[in-house]
Amino acid sequence: MLDLELLRSFVSVVEAGGFTRAGERVHRTQSTVSQQIRRLEDGLGKQLLNRTGKQVTLTEDGERLLSYARRILLLTEEARDVLTGSAQDGAIRLGIPEDFAAYRLPQLLAGFARSHPALRLDIRADQSLYLRQDLERGDLDLALLKRDAGEAGGIAVWPENIHWVTSRDHPVDLSCSSVPLIGFPPGCLYRKRAIHALEAAGRAWHMAYTSANLTGIQAAAAAGLGFGILSEIAILPEHRVLTEGDGFSPIGQTEVALVAAPDASKAALRLADRLVEFCDSMQVEAA
Repeated sequence: MLDLELLRSFVSVVEAGGFTRAGERVHRTQSTVSQQIRRLEDGLGKQLLNRTGKQVTLTEDGERLLSYARRILLLTEEARDVLTGSAQDGAIRLGIPEDFAAYRLPQLLAGFARSHPALRLDIRADQSLYLRQDLERGDLDLALLKRDAGEAGGIAVWPENIHWVTSRDHPVDLSCSSVPLIGFPPGCLYRKRAIHALEAAGRAWHMAYTSANLTGIQAAAAAGLGFGILSEIAILPEHRVLTEGDGFSPIGQTEVALVAAPDASKAALRLADRLVEFCDSMQVEAA
């Protein structure tokens, strides 16, 4: 039988990226956490982590266990809340980027809502600029934010793959004197990155299509109105991905961060665990 305390330490080491920070999460010393992981590995007869200096990475067996460990811990917490009557009515206010709203995330959120009938989910899909402002104002409990790589803060962070796209069926002149841009309104991270990349390459540009919603951006690119930037999960079959060979320089590194309000509830942090698992699975699929 798997020891819950050992599983909790294992998940903490993976999410924290090392034994020292994991120990702070579970209120144990670094050596204690290291011993717990050894006990877990010995009990399973499998190496779960590769240890290189202060850095740790998952082995193949560790990747298999991680998903199960998270689900076991989540179900344990849910069962304890139900049996002790500590589950209470309330709301979790979550902000997500629009491309995540159009991906598989709603399925996860619907499942979470069904397993927590006493909770009310209040979900907002919007630009990260506004989600960040709402989080800082205390209007959100959790948010998945797109930001420049390397920013501080957050429960977990994932690198993001973004690409220049245009129409597959309606070619646009790649060497045009002024690049027609498709993008979100001012303040959007992708818009700023696109403009910076073009100006760094010495190319003129103009806004050909601006839309506040993702479907508008996708449709404009597919129709051949110009060039835009989309995350990998938002690229459609109607889009052509452009490379440096087409005259479009790679976009600087961005990332997705899961950030919680300082006073986030226990239920909100439980949802955060589900979101971490979801985003980890996206990274595995993209690898």
